[in-house]
This record gives sequence, structure tokens and C-alpha cells, in this order.
Amino acid sequence: MMKYLLLLFGALVCLSSTEVTAFPQISRPPISNTSSRTSPQSFIVPPSKGCEGHPSTALFGKKEARAAGNDRKGRTERVKKVKDDVIEIEGTVIESLPNAMFRCTIDGAPDTQEPVLATISGKIRKNFVKILVGDKVTIELSPYDLTRGRITFRKR
Repeated sequence: MMKYLLLLFGALVCLSSTEVTAFPQISRPPISNTSSRTSPQSFIVPPSKGCEGHPSTALFGKKEARAAGNDRKGRTERVKKVKDDVIEIEGTVIESLPNAMFRCTIDGAPDTQEPVLATISGKIRKNFVKILVGDKVTIELSPYDLTRGRITFRKR
């Protein structure tokens, strides 16, 4: 009990010694009741214009962003972050297995090399990209186990 009283006393001393206020006082002009009753026009605010003459609404810029997205659909280049700890290879799906697993062959590898067991990545799973037997895919292999991988892209 004595500890708590000392702790409380110490906190009060610290708060009283500092000049910090939690809520700064804001100086507001006095409100007169007669001016608001006599001039109802004071509450009308003219519509403001945002940047470059666009109206300032919550949807500002969304249509332009959507239009840019439509322009982006036709591009064939793929912008992707470079990962330094994975091996990225091209392959072909030869067998579909349960639980979104696929057996893939590596393009350009000899026939004696065993196929890679690959699962689909989260982005492909999230966007419901369908992968079928015979599809050309990009596979990321871990340097620790070269027999397992992750399908990160399906070629058209």
C-alpha cells in the first residue's frame, strides 16, 4: 500500500513540474447571437475547387486511376520485385494433384531430370487463376530443395 502511495505521489510531482498541457487552449472568437440570426447567408459556403479545377470530393482522382488501370491491361511486360534467394525457372505443368499441387517439368532440362512438385502462390490463389495441364508457368525454386517450388505466374 505504501508503494502505491509513493508511486502516486511521484507521478503527481512529475506532472506538476512539467509545463506540458494535454489539451492546448484554442482561442476562439466570441459568438454573438444577433449576427447569426440577422445574416443567414454567413453559413453558405461556396463550392471549393480542388487541384487543377477538379471538385474536391472523396472520389477525387479515382476515375483517372481507373482509366490508368485500363491502359495498363494491354501491356505485356511484367513488373516484379527481384528476389535474390530464389531460383526462377520456366516450366510446363504435366500433372494436376490435390490441394493445389502440380507436377511440372523444367523447360530445357534433360528428360532424365525428375519433375518439380509445385504449389500455387498466394496471389494466384487469391485471384482465382486457373492452372491446367499443359500451361507454361514460372516457378520459383528454393536453393535448399530443388525438387519443390512455387508457381508464381501463368503464361498466356
